[in-house]
Amino acid sequence: MSVFLCGQWGPDEAGDWLSHLRRALPEETIADSLAGVDPAGIDIAVVANPPLGSLAGLPGLRLIQSLWAGVDRLLADRSLPPQVPVARMVDPAMNAAMAETALWAVLALHRGFFAYAHQQRQGLWRPLPQRRAGEWRVAVLGLGQMGGAVAARLQAQGYAVQGWRSADGPAALPPLLAASHTVVNLLPLTPTTRGLLDARFFAAMAPGASLVNLARGAHLVEADLLAALDAGHLSHAVLDVFQAEPLPIGHAFWSHPRVTVLPHAAAQTDPRSAAAVVAANVRALRAGRPLAHQVDRGRGY
Repeated sequence: MSVFLCGQWGPDEAGDWLSHLRRALPEETIADSLAGVDPAGIDIAVVANPPLGSLAGLPGLRLIQSLWAGVDRLLADRSLPPQVPVARMVDPAMNAAMAETALWAVLALHRGFFAYAHQQRQGLWRPLPQRRAGEWRVAVLGLGQMGGAVAARLQAQGYAVQGWRSADGPAALPPLLAASHTVVNLLPLTPTTRGLLDARFFAAMAPGASLVNLARGAHLVEADLLAALDAGHLSHAVLDVFQAEPLPIGHAFWSHPRVTVLPHAAAQTDPRSAAAVVAANVRALRAGRPLAHQVDRGRGY
């Protein structure tokens, strides 16, 4: 049996992953193409947003291991074999990177550094009031692997952090939003959370509050955010994910003075550490041990 590496890659990305996976799993046969390979001999697929239908013709498949933390796109493929377990990527290095990005964003919002950048472009020398970290209340939406790491890092920096999970129920969300200076979204994308960041959500946020979306572009109703920013109800938004990626040329977010755009780079998967995570699950499968980070398809994560 062998491993099939399948995905949609940037330049040289597939070769880099193949090299790291072969070093982490020297006992396995790993291919990044089905050319000359018997599909029936493939029992593990290691994937990164594989093209629709690319796993349908693998009758011996026993594990689909995602290289990405989010699996919403993968699960949306209706041809995905329903009986095959799916595992998502949970990499401590990725969690640390996400926590670094969230800390940077919250610190910049709390201390007014985005406002200072705007003043610099205007040639303005105007110190802003300075609050202590403990006086800046942060809501972290989603307390899974990444959300938990983010909340812990922010608390260690002295911020007043409160979390919310979908399981806490919708009634608990408006009071939290009203009491928070910054809202950091790290929720999984599910039918319940799709479009959650909408006009009603923003109206519940405190006047002058800010948004940091590091989860999925489909969480956000972009027109509603632009309206909340233009009305002055929200002060700033840091966005790493978008409905369409790359963000189209000419999109309002590119030039909006109250929006900071990141190119889906808050926490990139690092092949050096992620290959070890993949190897552990491959060996668990071979040894008949439980898989780590198996996805509940009904919940979507």
